[in-house]
Amino acid sequence: MQRAVSVVARLGLRGQVLPSVLGRPLSGAQDVLRRTPLYDFHLAHGGKMVAFAGWSLPVQYRDSHVDSHLHTRQHCSLFDVSHMLQTKIYGCDRVKLMESLVVGDIAELRPNQGTLSLFTNEVGGILDDLIVTNTSEGHLYVVSNAGCWDKDLALMQDKVRELQNMGSDVGLEVVDNALLALQGPTAAQVLQLGVADDLKKLPFMTSAVMEVFGVPSCRVTRCGYTGEDGVEISVPVAGAVHLATALLENPEVKLAGLAARDSLRLEAGLCLYGNDIDEHTTPVEGSLSWTLGTVTSGCPSPCLKKNVAMGYVPSEYSQPGTPLLVEVRRKQQMAVVSKMPFVPTNYYTLK
Repeated sequence: MQRAVSVVARLGLRGQVLPSVLGRPLSGAQDVLRRTPLYDFHLAHGGKMVAFAGWSLPVQYRDSHVDSHLHTRQHCSLFDVSHMLQTKIYGCDRVKLMESLVVGDIAELRPNQGTLSLFTNEVGGILDDLIVTNTSEGHLYVVSNAGCWDKDLALMQDKVRELQNMGSDVGLEVVDNALLALQGPTAAQVLQLGVADDLKKLPFMTSAVMEVFGVPSCRVTRCGYTGEDGVEISVPVAGAVHLATALLENPEVKLAGLAARDSLRLEAGLCLYGNDIDEHTTPVEGSLSWTLGTVTSGCPSPCLKKNVAMGYVPSEYSQPGTPLLVEVRRKQQMAVVSKMPFVPTNYYTLK
């Protein structure tokens, strides 16, 4: 048996970005890439655009990736995550449908409560990770990864048709909204200036529909992919640029791109689908034919000033403090198994 572990490598921080998870610079094929509603907004603010999961997205802006990373930890940053697949599952049998596809207990979710769950295949392999929210409006709100867009949508649509043919009351709708993530310790303070709702009553993994800086019908979910407090805002396309502009007027807020998003999530010990988990990984164990020290994700940690990584090792080597040798560019480097997250998370919960 092999177990997923986190590794802190005793190497110098060089500040480079690992290209394996950040996409490739745009080439002549730029016109075939999908664009979010904020594409022109990114260009106007100095966004360096790259190809990622079939989309044109900013990898960073005028600030360096490390500066953006540290600003998120100390203040808050705005990320465009509109490439994520957003869907609504509705009908009386919506919970039955979702529980036939994921490992989570959807039926026990309270109104407007969400949970991280997994689509799995017939042998328990992970098809994708996703967040499912049981909204008070009578539908399930699902957010899943852009890289799995086609297979996730096909999976859900096939199950809808199957259940409908059996007489079940269920349907699916793709949500054509932009999705903005405001992440960092001052995110709630910034957002509170633009909403009437009391955000102190919105703990981690809950959501509510509200007007945000004059844009109606936004779904605000207290969650994110950085380990910090923050929200993801599903906003109608027509109001996306207005909302982003309004948030940036606060000096606490800076734009951040894929590079900072990747190093932040790695510090927080959050898996990236396709790197750390995939169809050959089960939710219970990493039953992979990989060898000692295999690394799935890695990057320099701006906060720790060390290189950090996640990977799989045999269970006898998985205890924190276990020294390992990791091969990096054909050279062996000393590393040590560490507990995750590497940097403590700061999610907002009701005390």
